[in-house]
Amino acid sequence: MAKRLQIEAAIAHLRGADPIMAEIIEDVGPCTMRQEKDRFRMLVRSIISQQISTGAARSIRMRLDELVGPDGLTADNLARFSVDQLRTAGISAQKGKYLQDLTTKVVDGELKLQRIGRFSDAEIIDQLTIVKGIGKWTAQMFLIFSLGRLDVYPHDDLGVRSAIKKRYGLDDLPDHSTGHAIAAKWRPFASIASWYCWQSLDHDKRVAADGQ
Repeated sequence: MAKRLQIEAAIAHLRGADPIMAEIIEDVGPCTMRQEKDRFRMLVRSIISQQISTGAARSIRMRLDELVGPDGLTADNLARFSVDQLRTAGISAQKGKYLQDLTTKVVDGELKLQRIGRFSDAEIIDQLTIVKGIGKWTAQMFLIFSLGRLDVYPHDDLGVRSAIKKRYGLDDLPDHSTGHAIAAKWRPFASIASWYCWQSLDHDKRVAADGQ
């Protein structure tokens, strides 16, 4: 209930604070953003998804689930597999090393995922980025989609920047100051606005396809 009320409050705020975002919300419709409560799985998925297509990432995740078997995608279970074994699921050698580093830090207690939600966004980013292969963007996706933090603006995300460029009539992708100036209107619900930016790209593709 609390989350639904938060989303309603976010949409009401965004509609009133930013006319362009209000148009995006009208085009996209209700917010259906889902939270991934399995924090370790979320980070594994984020590492796998880096710099490959959505379809390729989905296929690799399915193969990894088959590889780890019925014990599931946990740190203790994943620690049993070598990089070469992970490669049989389609994971590159480099990403395999990233997953091993993540797994080691979780198993050893250096990264305490069950307690990480107690910290501020900045502190969580600092904690997550000690893992090889996890940068600020991946940490921000974790904040949004695993911890449900409502006020994260992932400026480095190409999808968000592309949506801003198109919808706000910019000649180029927004630089840091331009992006943050636009996002200032969205706060304290920048995560919801960012989700709508991503969805607007899919909406606009569908409209373009229907118009052909």
